Amino acid sequence: MKASFQKYTLDFKKPSGTSRGILQQKETWFLILKNNNKFGIGECGMFRGLSVDDRPDFEEKLKWVCSNIHLGKEKLYNELIEFPAIQFGVEMAFKSIESHDSFELFPSEFTQNEKAIPINGLIWMGDKRFMKEQILDKIKQGFHCIKMKIGAIDFSTELELLKSIRKEFSASDIELRVDANGAFNPSEALEKLKRLSDFQLHSIEQPIKQGQWNKMAQLCEHSPLDIALDEELIGVLFEEKKIDLLDCINPQYIILKPTLIGGFLGSDQWIKHAENKNIGWWITSALESNVGLNAISQYTFTKNSTLPQGLGTGGLFTNNLPSPLEVCNGALSYDTNKKWNLENLNN
Repeated sequence: MKASFQKYTLDFKKPSGTSRGILQQKETWFLILKNNNKFGIGECGMFRGLSVDDRPDFEEKLKWVCSNIHLGKEKLYNELIEFPAIQFGVEMAFKSIESHDSFELFPSEFTQNEKAIPINGLIWMGDKRFMKEQILDKIKQGFHCIKMKIGAIDFSTELELLKSIRKEFSASDIELRVDANGAFNPSEALEKLKRLSDFQLHSIEQPIKQGQWNKMAQLCEHSPLDIALDEELIGVLFEEKKIDLLDCINPQYIILKPTLIGGFLGSDQWIKHAENKNIGWWITSALESNVGLNAISQYTFTKNSTLPQGLGTGGLFTNNLPSPLEVCNGALSYDTNKKWNLENLNN
């Protein structure tokens, strides 16, 4: 078996605002396996400024993987504990080359286009008018769950925006999630959560910065609004530490980004221990190309979650790899009449 990797830069259609600034491009790396006539592809979508493996030796580690591909998936995975994005790329690439179809990693009713995955519509940060336009657009597109990023503009303006949404759409019309990306100061977080709870929100993601377990535990215990851990899971690499985190914080939900937490196996560990404690969860993509989104979506469907998932970011880019994935009526589906096209990789 031969292995190689290729860096690829995804270009946003519009600059996209987050609490970490404005994103115009997103780097990713494809791990490509070839064995006789078999082909496998995985995506190592390390996220600058967020991934624990955002380090200078990331590409060196990819070179090492390619030179040692003969070790096999399990040994490579265990050697890559500090590189969760590469762990996921390795899992994905081996699953791809071992499958009947390089892109059908988990055959199911989803890949047969018989069932779709309900997802939330993502609202990017911006001024009040821009965010309101996005929300109305998502509702027209058939989304019943909307996730709004907060924390980058004035809090009172964000409250006004939520109030205006609730005047037009009740909680039974639209489920609202908000994501603070750790923007709140711990000293004011509980008061802000109380004010946000007036708008019948489903939950808030990561109200304060990760790593403050005791403060987050107090918030989860006293907040009138359910809290979902997101960034908190990043960098928690060993299974016993995952158990410790859930025991200490005891959140209402956790959010799993396979690229950031060690792929399928890492996600399986979090799900197992969360369910043991009756903690809810959903799965989210992290600005991967359609290759990574495809793997995450197929895996997600097999987990039988009833909650809207955080998938479907593939349409954000001008130069994504054409695929059968499409978003329709607030759900992600797999159109079996459409084919994959990897021509962009050769450019």
